[in-house]
Amino acid sequence: MRLGWRIPTGDPGRTYRGVGGCCGSWCWDAGFQSRFVVFGVNDGASTEGMDRFVSTFVNKIDAKGRVSVPAPFRAILERDGYQQGGAGHVYCYPALDSPAIDGGGERLARTIDGLLAGLPDYSIERDELSVALYGISQVLSIDQDGRIVLPENLRAHAGIATQVAFVGLGEKFQIWEPGHFERRRAEAQQKVREHLKLFGAGRRSGGDPGGDQGARE
Repeated sequence: MRLGWRIPTGDPGRTYRGVGGCCGSWCWDAGFQSRFVVFGVNDGASTEGMDRFVSTFVNKIDAKGRVSVPAPFRAILERDGYQQGGAGHVYCYPALDSPAIDGGGERLARTIDGLLAGLPDYSIERDELSVALYGISQVLSIDQDGRIVLPENLRAHAGIATQVAFVGLGEKFQIWEPGHFERRRAEAQQKVREHLKLFGAGRRSGGDPGGDQGARE
């Protein structure tokens, strides 16, 4: 369950903790041109040990490209093997199909390895995918203040200037310019609603929505 509370003033990027194990951070609501605090309520269940990147956090980025990684994301990276100054890495590369940056830890790297393993050795397809996912990847470190430095080429790809939206996608996360992400979120929600309508129509017709009875002229 998520609750959105609109707050008139405050420090963007600051994390808040409420009653009942609630925690949240400033997020951007483009529809109202204001920031609000989104709280994830765990309904009594502990979030410790979570191994998926979830929710959206908006933080400031400075002129040197330094931006704080949300604490929940850092915790997942650490459970995935990342150690400051030691083992594990944070991999970031330009998303293949959107003006965003894909990021993750060793689990993301293993997923990419699995994709490449499914292609023939020395094939053009494997080489092209390797270039797209590994050849232009950046291996980043998290400093003692919980920040990474986003290289200029990644910022340019995502159109990032003063703010960054960290968006959880399960096994990986994405980094967006907040305005671009708001448009992407609206498009995704609209497509989901359309798919649900088609699915519902198929169920009402008594057939498989993907089969012959899903739609009739």
